[in-house]
Amino acid sequence: MSTVDTAPSSEAPAAARPRPKATGGGFGRYLLVRFLLIFPTIFILVTVVFFLARTTGDPITAAQGGRLRPEQLAELRAAAGYDRPLIVQYLEYLAQLATGDFGRTMTTNRPVVEILTTYGPATFELVFYSLIVAFAVGVPLGLYAAYHRDKAQDAIARVLAIIWYAVPIFFAGLLLKLIFAVWLKWLPVAGRASVSAELQMQTLPNRTGFYTIDAIQTGDPEILLDVLSHAVLPAVALGLLTAGIFLRLVRTNVIGTLATDYVDAARSRGVAESRLLRKHAYRPALIPIITVMGLQIALLLAGAVLTETTFEWKGLGFILAEFLESRDFVAVQGIVVLLAVIVALTNFVVDVIAAFIDPRVRY
Repeated sequence: MSTVDTAPSSEAPAAARPRPKATGGGFGRYLLVRFLLIFPTIFILVTVVFFLARTTGDPITAAQGGRLRPEQLAELRAAAGYDRPLIVQYLEYLAQLATGDFGRTMTTNRPVVEILTTYGPATFELVFYSLIVAFAVGVPLGLYAAYHRDKAQDAIARVLAIIWYAVPIFFAGLLLKLIFAVWLKWLPVAGRASVSAELQMQTLPNRTGFYTIDAIQTGDPEILLDVLSHAVLPAVALGLLTAGIFLRLVRTNVIGTLATDYVDAARSRGVAESRLLRKHAYRPALIPIITVMGLQIALLLAGAVLTETTFEWKGLGFILAEFLESRDFVAVQGIVVLLAVIVALTNFVVDVIAAFIDPRVRY
């Protein structure tokens, strides 16, 4: 009597097979983690700003030292609470920030929050215009340089990118003013609008501080044109700084995309090089720009100080320079903290957008 040997099955039972990991809540976890990281980031920035502002002593000593007698200085320090231990001042400052209180300026005794709401719209408007210039100049030139790779056009575009990034903003601003405002007289020299336009916008019942929006509210196209013409030179001076970065990012990414297998396959089917550039390489070229947008916002906000001073564009950078000159460190501290919060929130928004559009972002 023979027995038939049964070979063991090569397939494991269904229950024993490892199940694929569920990824349904992956994006939610990524979003939550990125959001929670905002708070330690802001905390670290606030802490650094607080202690750096006191490296030369308390704000009253820094501003009034040498101008008042020692007993008068001591009286002012005690009245403001700067004679207490530094850690006590730090904890009280954190408590004030938690309630939205940034303190009062030492030179004008105005709430710092009022300074931020008065001058903040001008800076945000300038950064917005500068981003438009950066995209309008950097992205097309990056595509053009990649299309003419290793040719004269490519070399010229790369040299321009280096110059735009390396030239100091105040020098670029002065040069633009000299050419387009003084020599050619095409554009205004400085300011956000002419005096007549500002007077008309001040009569609006719902002023926003954003001159473009306020000019639209007046319903007068001449006022809108006046506001936009004043924004051209400062936006170009600041925007070219970021345009150089965008140009190099787009060029590098497009060249990498054009060397992939699926592009080679399309090329072998006779697809024109210009069509490959538009259909296959353009959208991937924008991904690195989105991913570094948060850093570029920080760069533009930093550059706004010199740009606004050069063009007398009365925003946060302009008033920050004045407070630095008067050594009003309470106001300086409040402005820098606000800018740090804006940068942290912008990076969060950019990370979320990048996770949506870039499959290489893992969460």
